[in-house]
Amino acid sequence: MTKLLIWIGVFVGGWVGWYLGDLIGFQFFGCFIISSLGSIAGVFIGWKIANDYM
Repeated sequence: MTKLLIWIGVFVGGWVGWYLGDLIGFQFFGCFIISSLGSIAGVFIGWKIANDYM
């Protein structure tokens, strides 16, 4: 279950990061960096949810 929640966190965090970067007006590289940061946050959030509630 932990791996699934981390994967979902990476997917959602990366997508939200890319969307926010595009909304702000960054080009490809800026969106990529923000998406990477969102994915890292998603790993942490997914792991935290798995450890606290599962």
